[in-house]
Amino acid sequence: MHRRALLAALPAASLLPAAASAQAAWPDQPIRGIVPFAPGSATDTVARVVADGMRPTLGQPVVVENRAGANGLIGAEAVARAAPDGNTVLIGTNSTNAAANALFKRVPFDMENGFIPVSTIATVPLLVAVKADSPYRTLADLIAAAKARPEGVTFASASSSQRVATESLAAAAGIKMLYVPYRSSPLAVQDLLSGRVDLFIADQAVILPQAQAGALRILAVTSGERSAAVPDVPTVREAGGLSEYEVIAWFALFVPAGTPADRVAKLNAAVVASLALPEVRQRLGTFGMNIRPSTPAEAVAFVRAETVKWTNAIRQAGIEPE
Repeated sequence: MHRRALLAALPAASLLPAAASAQAAWPDQPIRGIVPFAPGSATDTVARVVADGMRPTLGQPVVVENRAGANGLIGAEAVARAAPDGNTVLIGTNSTNAAANALFKRVPFDMENGFIPVSTIATVPLLVAVKADSPYRTLADLIAAAKARPEGVTFASASSSQRVATESLAAAAGIKMLYVPYRSSPLAVQDLLSGRVDLFIADQAVILPQAQAGALRILAVTSGERSAAVPDVPTVREAGGLSEYEVIAWFALFVPAGTPADRVAKLNAAVVASLALPEVRQRLGTFGMNIRPSTPAEAVAFVRAETVKWTNAIRQAGIEPE
């Protein structure tokens, strides 16, 4: 009887390694990487570079999908409502995951509890840019013109971070500029180049190519220290005499709340491995980005602190929720 019992148990026991292997095989399909901004935006650039480097760890591609609109809220909502299985991820930013509640009366997802931060990716200062032949040759020139003509200087914005950076500068300088909203950063750059707007403060990935081509002039960077990508450009603190000013944008990977911890861990490992690749670091460094991989716990703490910081900045700039 003992021998028969052992033989009977063999088929069931033989299935255990197969079951464990099936569980360990995730992901078994491409991952959807939702970018909540348009193609050509800084978030799109970061997503595509990092996604390429994640494939070796995951064994599956991360397919980038742009779901732009409503300052990133449409794409973020799509991920918040997706199945919490790790197969859909958000390349989120300070706009979607730190500033949204302070900027909008209605946010169609739970910004603080609807996602699990997987890893931070990078931080980057913004660039204060005007058309190459603009009469404003320095930030001091622009501030002086805005003081002389309240709302006579127009500024473009296609994201929360861009608007907060500009309104915070205006508040610190004691000036009032006219806000012109755009659906995407590339469209804002087009109108800046054509002279339809006077000023655009945006990510380096958006501004640098046109500046390097001689079409735009960079007046300042928004970080506390100069950027390695444009070391000769002064900070807003230096150029505008605004000693307390600093705005830095960031990017991080998120999954819907409820995603299993083992899948969060595997996605985290993929991001960290991607950011360690020399080609990924080189490509992101070209746009002045500071590489910032993290553990999921570190990402949670970072996003919480940034939510407080951006909320305070929005209130101090006097921006009313829309």
